[in-house]
Amino acid sequence: MGKNQHVVPHNGKWGVKGAGNNRITKSAETQSDAMKIAKEIAKNQKSEMIVHRPNGQIREKNSYGNDPFPPKG
Repeated sequence: MGKNQHVVPHNGKWGVKGAGNNRITKSAETQSDAMKIAKEIAKNQKSEMIVHRPNGQIREKNSYGNDPFPPKG
């Protein structure tokens, strides 16, 4: 399983950043465009995409990894 991908505000735009990385992997004009980029990376790495609000709060999470089915609990 690869690194989770975070969609975060970055210099007035939006960026995609791997968990634990200091640098932005890719930058985009809109949050929607950044989410598309993060989704592709997360699918390739079988990880999660975590979308943040402009204030840094987590807005949503989507998992593209090997989720157990049925879910526990």
